[in-house]
Amino acid sequence: MAQVLEFKLPDLGEGLTEAEIVRWLVEVGDVVAVDQPVVEVETAKAMVEVPCPYGGVVTARFGEEGTELPVGAPLLTVAVGETADGRPAGDGSGAGTAGTDGASGRAPAAEGSGNVLVGYGTSEAPARRRRVRPAAPVVNGRSRAQEPLREKRPADAPSARTGRTAPAGGPVPVISPLVRRLARQNGLDLRKLTGSGPDGLILRADVEHALRAAGTQDRTDTTTATAVPAEASAGTAPVTRVPLKGIRGAVADKLSRSRTEIPDATCWVDADATELMRTRAAMNAAGGPKISVLALLARICTAALARFPELNASVDTEAREIVRYADVHLGFAAQTDRGLVVPVVRDAHTRNAESLTAEFARLTEAARAGTLTPAQLTGGTFTLNNYGVFGVDGSTPIINHPEAAMLGVGRIVPKPWVHEGELAVRQVVQLSLTFDHRVCDGGTAGGFLRYVADCVEQPAVLLRTL
Repeated sequence: MAQVLEFKLPDLGEGLTEAEIVRWLVEVGDVVAVDQPVVEVETAKAMVEVPCPYGGVVTARFGEEGTELPVGAPLLTVAVGETADGRPAGDGSGAGTAGTDGASGRAPAAEGSGNVLVGYGTSEAPARRRRVRPAAPVVNGRSRAQEPLREKRPADAPSARTGRTAPAGGPVPVISPLVRRLARQNGLDLRKLTGSGPDGLILRADVEHALRAAGTQDRTDTTTATAVPAEASAGTAPVTRVPLKGIRGAVADKLSRSRTEIPDATCWVDADATELMRTRAAMNAAGGPKISVLALLARICTAALARFPELNASVDTEAREIVRYADVHLGFAAQTDRGLVVPVVRDAHTRNAESLTAEFARLTEAARAGTLTPAQLTGGTFTLNNYGVFGVDGSTPIINHPEAAMLGVGRIVPKPWVHEGELAVRQVVQLSLTFDHRVCDGGTAGGFLRYVADCVEQPAVLLRTL
């Protein structure tokens, strides 16, 4: 007798509470090995392949591609041990027999996983057991083994055939937490719905249909004394609602928290970047890997943070302490098709311009491919934001919480500038620094920004401080 183990969506770390199924890597009936990736999911921060900690035969999958699941929701079930057809689970050849405990006849504990997932140990078998369903005939191209296990419908649950709804105080036939959340967020009473799923199960489509119907009624009901909103008036284009989820939702949460918690201030200065651009051109003309402007600015930032360590910090609000960091883990803003992400260059203060250029290129490529891990997107102590690539001169950046400061860099363009007492056309850039006023005052922030501008205008200043 096989033991059916349920594998739930694990905690992927860094406070992520949900993930969207992008692509299943296994089918029902496939044999999987311990730690074999079984599904590719997209979190608010990265694309992740999730390995299964059990080895055996996949008996069910939960959720279609594109479905968003909360952490802890079932992903799939795996039969470990002898399957219903008498072959050992996990043995693709069908040969061999499953070992059992001679004294009790119980199936052995599931093979442990080498990858430690939050909530899954490396040797402890889950206590929960489920009976393996016997093989069922294929109906309409799909066997019952491919259907996710579902709760037994209560006697008074609504039925698609009878149209009954759940009585007051009785259970509501909804399994998916996403369906419950969708109804709760829109103020919809699930007890008034008739489910279209098996045995009257309320599906997401039922909730969405009810919400659309309610929206139509609100627009056409002329008996209410409440005025119809302008957006719902006849002849007006329908309103589009875009869910704040995934990476857009993560960005919204972080920026809102930054503006709520951090008393930020911004100062800025124009700088003549002509000499910096000449220095870069000379470095690249000498042969070897090309040096990026971003790498030179990053090198200037790390030197400035060594002189003004107050800005390489964060605030512990619970302890009422300023936490200053000895190492500089430099985040940089990167725009991708999935939205804005901030990869982090570890130990940026130990890298030269060539190393920084290579690391920026590697992380940017990974960001655009969606393969950055949560660890590569967190742990920054200071952020460099080069919004000049969008063709703008200035901005007032929002601090990347929980950091204490961000340096913004505009485009470098020819502008009239007084150089050595005469009007000339020079390469000018606007630099802006947004800082947490709790960690320092304007004198420190101004000193940092002035040092950065001096290094941009006269790169030799940087050499004198190395």
